[in-house]
Amino acid sequence: MNFLAHIYLSGNNEKVLVGNFMGDYVKGRNYIQYPEGIRKGILLHRKIDFYTDNHPVTKQSRLHLADKYSKYSGIVVDIFYDYLLTLSWANYCNIPLPEFVNRAFHLLRNNYDIFPQGIKNFFPNFIRNNWLIAYSTIEGMETVLQRMSSRTSLPEYTEFAIQSLRERENEYLEEFNQFFPDIRNYILQEFGIVTGSLDDTDDA
Repeated sequence: MNFLAHIYLSGNNEKVLVGNFMGDYVKGRNYIQYPEGIRKGILLHRKIDFYTDNHPVTKQSRLHLADKYSKYSGIVVDIFYDYLLTLSWANYCNIPLPEFVNRAFHLLRNNYDIFPQGIKNFFPNFIRNNWLIAYSTIEGMETVLQRMSSRTSLPEYTEFAIQSLRERENEYLEEFNQFFPDIRNYILQEFGIVTGSLDDTDDA
């Protein structure tokens, strides 16, 4: 799961959303320095990652990319699943995607001061380039992968990844739609978080 799915799986609580957004940038027990709602979001992020990495369907998705990406396949699948979430958006959310994204950007901006420095470093570009909407196109996927390959240890096999996505899009989409109801139910059962509607509210 990448940024869009993590935000979606935070439900409607602002602090949980912010903590989930920050999750990769808060290591070990450093989460205890944050307020309760933020802590819940950070721990939620970790649980989402663990559940996703160990689900049999996501393991199947990773196999499509393993020849080139090996242990990094899960990173690419996380990014692909954000794209596939946008394709399936109406099945999972009663809020139009642009409205959902604008609300998320507003909440994140309001909490900028609490972000770890690593997020502050990229956040202006995150907003300016509208990364969450970028996940809704294959061209956006290509840009994200190229950017990650230039800034992280992700190998530069973007052409291979995009070809796989184009050729297997229906297969990836079927896998995503097998997986996503499971993680929504997991989040509901473990955290009491309702997803997909602004009509429901969550406690921190």
